[in-house]
Amino acid sequence: MTSGADLLRVEGLRITFSVLGGDVNAVRGASFRILPGKVTALVGESGSGKSAISQAIMGILPTVAKVSGRVLFNDPKAAGPVELLALEPDGREIHEIRGARISKIFQEPMTSLSPLHTIGNQISEVLQIHTEADGAERRQRTEQLLGYVGFGDPKRAYDMYPFELSGGMRQRAMIAMALICRPALLIADEPTTALDVTVQAQILQLLRELQAKMNMAMLLITHDLGVVANMADEVVVIYHGEVVEAGPVDAIFRNPQHPYLKGLMAAVPHFDMKPGERLKALREVPVKAGTLIGGEAKRASGPDILVSVRNLSKTFTTRSSGWFGGDEESRHRAIDHVSFDIRRGECLGLVGESGCGKTTVSKILMRAVTPDSGSITFDEGEGPVDVLKLDGAELKALRSKIQMVFQDPVSSLSPRMTVKNILSEPLEIHGRGTPLSRVETVRSLLQAVGLDQRFINRYPHSFSGGQRQRIGIARALALLPQLLICDEPVSALDVSVQAQILNLLKDLQKELGLTMLFISHNLAVVDYMADRIAVMCAGRIVELAPREVLMRDPVHPYTKSLLAAVPYPDLDRKLDFDSLQRSGGSDQRQWGAQFSDGGEKDALSPAHLGGGHYVLARKSVDARELRS
Repeated sequence: MTSGADLLRVEGLRITFSVLGGDVNAVRGASFRILPGKVTALVGESGSGKSAISQAIMGILPTVAKVSGRVLFNDPKAAGPVELLALEPDGREIHEIRGARISKIFQEPMTSLSPLHTIGNQISEVLQIHTEADGAERRQRTEQLLGYVGFGDPKRAYDMYPFELSGGMRQRAMIAMALICRPALLIADEPTTALDVTVQAQILQLLRELQAKMNMAMLLITHDLGVVANMADEVVVIYHGEVVEAGPVDAIFRNPQHPYLKGLMAAVPHFDMKPGERLKALREVPVKAGTLIGGEAKRASGPDILVSVRNLSKTFTTRSSGWFGGDEESRHRAIDHVSFDIRRGECLGLVGESGCGKTTVSKILMRAVTPDSGSITFDEGEGPVDVLKLDGAELKALRSKIQMVFQDPVSSLSPRMTVKNILSEPLEIHGRGTPLSRVETVRSLLQAVGLDQRFINRYPHSFSGGQRQRIGIARALALLPQLLICDEPVSALDVSVQAQILNLLKDLQKELGLTMLFISHNLAVVDYMADRIAVMCAGRIVELAPREVLMRDPVHPYTKSLLAAVPYPDLDRKLDFDSLQRSGGSDQRQWGAQFSDGGEKDALSPAHLGGGHYVLARKSVDARELRS
């Protein structure tokens, strides 16, 4: 096919970054095409060169980059193909193309939007640069597009700042900014990675509708094969800077050829996995948990329930002070009468969208936040302990028994400490061992999580995201805790690295007899990890059941909407965008009378459906009616 039939054609693209210690070949002779009005997905792990290719197309590569090859842009509004790499980086020609004919949605909407300017100012600025429209027309067109991308009140949204919007609404504002000049090509760089599964489905639906209405081509950069299956017409698979497979989405998914693509597909957790089936990570991590002596013996005895949580509630109060001293208080109930048990040796999954209260629950368990009411009982076999009444030495002792793996492996590790310092710090704080024995424990921890002992004196910046998360897990295991709280431990990782970490946690749980609370918004991940799952919405647990029961027979409308919003890497099970819109997700008005609060006389309470399956419903409703 000649380049005249393609909107964009990349030929033999090579990108090399000059850094201390030599050159890094980020992209090695990549070639692919983007057809007019079609979605081309560029798939690969972090560091494979996806974003570097998009920066080369946009002409925004850093000055340390050396580029060769050709990028031909066949703009329908231009006389003929334009060689983008031949244009001056700051010249008039590339300025006329960038933002107007080729635009980009960046991965992180919070850092991509200026905090000092309103949403409307930032979107209308693109029109000011690329069109002759006056201020009134720019505002009118901006408000029209804000309504188009899903803002209920565009006039109000125009004057709002990014911090006033949720992650999903910020991403919608980024989409509006990218589309305001009706580009021929939209580059979407991981547009849904940081979003909840339900918000992700809304953004994917929005992008698909806008792409079809505007007959716009899209380069969708992602590592999520579920997103690719639902969005793409053509797929380009890139590995270490080389295109290893490319073709129509049907051929790629139904008959993958390259071992790397097959490996990526096997690394994705899905709901059809058999009991005991493992994810196939591209690079397996050897786990030697046996080096952590004493783990299994400590957990062999004790009562069935390790942690019992009853009626936890927490309200946060924020105060805004005006110019004239008028203080206004707003109250937000983060947790509302939450109750659950964590059984010894099990993994309890806690699922829900951002803002539902999952992390607040974990912080209360760790005693980092104090609840307004409720109780937490911890019983490791030496008698029940009231967690909320502990202080001093008793609280310090408890914290050695409950440890946490955090969401972001970058910000949760000090950049000024070596791996040895990071892993030995918990031992020093709790007075475990001698300086010499602590070093041996650190080496055992590195072995346990599959890291080379030679890394002991390295700093966190020299590790990949997956390796940093393994260091975080090793730190949490240093004191051989009874309970491990994992707060979104894989949401920031590629699918292949995610498989490594999930398998590692499963192996550690089995070998050390760990009890885990696994917090996530990804139901497919929780399905792989958990024995029982609690679903949380607006501060309340709306459904709790054994994993296989919840996945096979969900009862609560919110649980059903979460399951329906998970994109499968399967062409025969695409997202039903129409039913997603009707389901309402967390909109309680869509749930039906039996699941909505009826006030004091008919309040919501957990109804037992049998087999450990509970759903939050009105007291007056018979349990049998809830399944209908």
